[in-house]
Amino acid sequence: MSKKSKNSNPVYSTAKGRLCPNCGKPASQCKCGQGSSKPDNADGIVRLRREVKGRRGKTVTTVYGIPHNPQVLLELAGEIKKRCGTGGSVKAGVVVIQGDHRQTLKKVLEEKGYTVKLAGG
Repeated sequence: MSKKSKNSNPVYSTAKGRLCPNCGKPASQCKCGQGSSKPDNADGIVRLRREVKGRRGKTVTTVYGIPHNPQVLLELAGEIKKRCGTGGSVKAGVVVIQGDHRQTLKKVLEEKGYTVKLAGG
């Protein structure tokens, strides 16, 4: 019989969904405060990434990690699109801007007080 390691607690169950790593209860019922209290990418850093893969060769700049509600995100996306002079959209909390505008977006977001990192290639 093998010993169970401290670091081998389940964090997901197909029956219950996401589990708290400390108490083992579903994250929605967790009382210990370690459940899903913050989003997965909530480190406070906005990441700008240039992507081409899966977009038929078209380059887009994606903005990840903006911690706001959907309405504020849409307003910010509108302002970003105007500053870059291009189109874009918001999908699942990620702002997608057509073209490679990482340097422009970095300046705009830093003016707004965000910590920004250039990610990817």
